[in-house]
Amino acid sequence: MKKLIGLFILTVIISCQDTPTEVFTDSFDRKAMLVYWADHIIIPSFEAYDKSLDDLVVAKNIFIENEDIASFENLRVAYLSAYVSWQTVSMFDIGKAEEISLRNYTNIYPADENQIQSNIQGQNYDLDLPSNFDAQGFPALDYMLYGLAEDSNAEITLLKGKDFSNYLNELVDRLKSLNAEVLNDWKTNFRDSFINNDGSSATSSTDKLVNDFLFYYEKFLRAGKIGIPAGVFSGSALSNAVEAPYSEIYSKQLFFAGFETIQAFFKGVSFEGVQNGTSLEDYLIHVAEQNNTSSISDEILAQWALAEQKALALGDSFRNQVEVDNIKMLQTYDELQKAVILLKVDMLQALNIQVDFVDADGD
Repeated sequence: MKKLIGLFILTVIISCQDTPTEVFTDSFDRKAMLVYWADHIIIPSFEAYDKSLDDLVVAKNIFIENEDIASFENLRVAYLSAYVSWQTVSMFDIGKAEEISLRNYTNIYPADENQIQSNIQGQNYDLDLPSNFDAQGFPALDYMLYGLAEDSNAEITLLKGKDFSNYLNELVDRLKSLNAEVLNDWKTNFRDSFINNDGSSATSSTDKLVNDFLFYYEKFLRAGKIGIPAGVFSGSALSNAVEAPYSEIYSKQLFFAGFETIQAFFKGVSFEGVQNGTSLEDYLIHVAEQNNTSSISDEILAQWALAEQKALALGDSFRNQVEVDNIKMLQTYDELQKAVILLKVDMLQALNIQVDFVDADGD
């Protein structure tokens, strides 16, 4: 009996040794991709956003000095331009941006009206506190410029008050100072450490930024801009939870600014849109060719095209869209959601990257 058992074990060992083991092959030049990301996408995006904040600061100062309808409307224009520009950098929550919680201080919505009013009236607040995340940034500016009163003249009257004017001034200057800190770090320190961290571990730059890309798409674009106001996670529509609810007509524009950023990054389109460099799309194609498998990049792009068709059918005001015809919001969410599976399972598996964030919404 012992001889039979020993013979059986030996046979199993030999059989296992004879069975070829599938080996994942990846000779892709991650460093070249990181250099391209830093120099042609990320840093130029933060530079352009910084310029839009310079314009916002100037417009704010002119309004505070003049307090007339012309300077107020110019301030609104500068606000929208900067808000759209923010969508091009929100995804890059890495390095100093992650360290100082840039996204939380810049775009947590909906704004907390009561907290904003309390801050203004009490003049005893600390915008560094997490409890003030939703009382600052662009959502707070949306409220200050569009939600204080019924019309522009009444808005201006309120903003002429010293306490309101001071708060407006601090909100804008804080946006500028926060981004200046992030941009300066990219230029003087983080760029080099970012591109030199070109390995394939969970803490490498590629793995971390791909996770940031996915997290932004799933949580902030798909859920934040569409799913939450459409009631996907609550069972009932929440029209006040849309982005920029007070100005109302800009939520679609802000959505597409974020969606286009996601797609351009995946395809390696430079910030200026003048060249295509090493990208996630290239990476997926390279790995597929090396391992004799099919690339899923075409499936991802095709699914985004379907989502874009649904989103184009939405009205400019997502708040109105939710209240009048929420089915179209839900349909847009469904198409965006289909891409999550391709990205979070198929893409990460192909690139041998592990998810580094907790999924709390059951998908």
